[in-house]
Amino acid sequence: MPFHKALALATFSLLLGACQHFGGEPPVEVRQILSEQRPVGCPKQDDNCPLVNIDTQLFAEEPELNALIDERLRKMTVNSPDARIPATLESYQEDFLSSAQSGWSSYLQAKLRDQHGSLVVVELSSYLYTGGAHGMPGRGFINYDRKQDRELKLADVLLPGKEGSFWRVAAEAHQRWLLANQHDAAFSRQWPFQQTANVALLRDKVLLKYDVYSIAPYSSGHPELEIPYAELSAILKPEYLP
Repeated sequence: MPFHKALALATFSLLLGACQHFGGEPPVEVRQILSEQRPVGCPKQDDNCPLVNIDTQLFAEEPELNALIDERLRKMTVNSPDARIPATLESYQEDFLSSAQSGWSSYLQAKLRDQHGSLVVVELSSYLYTGGAHGMPGRGFINYDRKQDRELKLADVLLPGKEGSFWRVAAEAHQRWLLANQHDAAFSRQWPFQQTANVALLRDKVLLKYDVYSIAPYSSGHPELEIPYAELSAILKPEYLP
């Protein structure tokens, strides 16, 4: 079923509740949109059939957020310097399958990670396999303020001049992660701390998620650093603290 038909035929939704601490907003209604495509005539039972799986969500009465999710997922399909962002997810499905070799696969997902107050946190995931030892996964977050109808970047929630302080606290969280995973000094030298664009404003903590090969080898997956809000009391703007 083409992606636009899957979108039109999605029939189930659920109301997701949330404890609120960034101001009162009712929970947003979410609908799952799922589509998996294979080349015509390629049976599902054949594990070597190329496929494109798109598992995303549609947020009721939030057109700006829905458009942003669609844009981010399309950007996550770009895997080479000369590749273009597809015009639609449906066209990406068609183009990928038209040139895919046996065993190739592409997965795209957007899911509600958290919801509190006026904030909706969406986690984006991708996985592309085009041969070789393993595929390449990707991750990202959208912190969307429903009152302001816009995405919040890290700079939007930090007090003036506190970016350096934020990343120093993040570096301390990295040290905790090293200890928890029993990584020694040699590991830390080979995989030093660095910043990440993947920052999630969850209800009980700030979460940093890293791409593979960033602060750890591929086998470590996507490392996550957790920062309690108590450590950010003089760094985040008061309205973004619980």
